[in-house]
Order: sequence, then C-alpha cells, then structure tokens
Amino acid sequence: MNGKAPRGLFITGNNTGVGKTHVAGLIAQSLQNAGLRVGTYKPAASGLVEKEGQWISEDVQTLWEASGKMWDAKHICPQTFHAPLAPHLSARAEGKDIDTTLLRTGFDHWKQQQAAGKCDFILVEGAGGLLSPMSDEDYVADLALEFGLPLIVVAANRLGMINETLQTLLTAQSYQAGVLVAGIVLNDLEADTSDISRTTNRGELARRSHVPILTHVPFGAKQLPEEVDWQSLARG
Repeated sequence: MNGKAPRGLFITGNNTGVGKTHVAGLIAQSLQNAGLRVGTYKPAASGLVEKEGQWISEDVQTLWEASGKMWDAKHICPQTFHAPLAPHLSARAEGKDIDTTLLRTGFDHWKQQQAAGKCDFILVEGAGGLLSPMSDEDYVADLALEFGLPLIVVAANRLGMINETLQTLLTAQSYQAGVLVAGIVLNDLEADTSDISRTTNRGELARRSHVPILTHVPFGAKQLPEEVDWQSLARG
C-alpha cells in the first residue's frame, strides 16, 4: 500500500433507526451508475433475522445488493450478532466478545482492494450515531476518526431532528481531533405526512448548520432524488 488516504465516505446517523443502510445503498447505486466499483463495509451488525431457515443481517444484505453483489458478504461485515443491541452487548448475549481488532482490520481489507485498483470507492456504515458504543472502549466516532473518511450524516426527517442533527455536528467537531462532516442527507422514514415539521426541517436546519444538506430522500425512494457529487466529497 502506498499510504494514500482511502477514497470514500463514512455514513453515520443523527440517531439509531434513521435509515442509514437505505441511504448508503442509494449512494452505492449512484456511484455504480457513475461507473465506479463500490466496496461497502459495516464493522459489526446486530439484530439478525431468520429468513428461509438462515439467520441474516438485513443491513448486510442491503449493502451487498447495493454494491453489485460482487463482494463476499463476510468482508462487508465480518462480525454479526443476533440480539438487537449495541454490537458488544449483542456479542456478550451470545457468550462472545466483539473483536476490536477485527473492527479495524476489516476496513484494512477494503483499503487493500482500493490500493490494488480493484475498488474505486469505499462506503462505511456505522451503527447508530457517533456516540453509539461499538465495544467497551470504542464509539462509532473512534472508527470514523481512525478510518479517515469524511462523514455523511443521515438525519431522520421528523420532529426533533434539528436538535439531534446539530448535536451530531457538535460531537463530530469536538470529538478528539474532530471528524470532518461532508454533508447531511435528510431521510423520510414513513409516508405519513401528519408531522408538519417535515415541511420546515430542511430550511430550518440549513439556516442553522454550517454543513450543507446534500439531498432529501422521500420515503420508499428507489434512487436518490437529485444528483450529488459524492466523489468530490471524499478525500483522495
């Protein structure tokens, strides 16, 4: 490897359950449509579901499909656990320990693929928000810092999202040396329009944030509603 910073983005959320995987999948598809080979990495996943007699991570399945079904799912997510808890607690519920070294070396695989010219762009999806625990010692923010990828913050478009998102931006700015935030993606989690804040959140957040809002994904969208130059947002 030549020591060059990896080229990609780290997808985090302004909370848990905000549609990070769905948005990451749409970004992966957009990059593929631009002719790029996209590697996807989720350091650990919990909350497995049983389908056709097999236990799977729906998040990993989504990322595998969105990246063209060209990668081994074990490299997309090398650690999966059953209970819908923080990864280290889900592992513990199975009598296991999360492998904190593998959280990091799993990303090394994708850097090696990129250095070898086999992968053009890396998308990493964290678990929950920046201060969601990944182990007894690690938060998502620690991995984001170590991986060196700019953040995309997925913000659920609902009442309270301005506070949640601004707190996420403050965390990114103040955590250790600080994590660069490239932009925000608003995401509609449901079709119900009774929450009238959904019509004002984008404008209010744009007025209060120094970080650009890149796009607003409608509920159930199969593709991004507008073009975003994801490549220019990444380092390298």
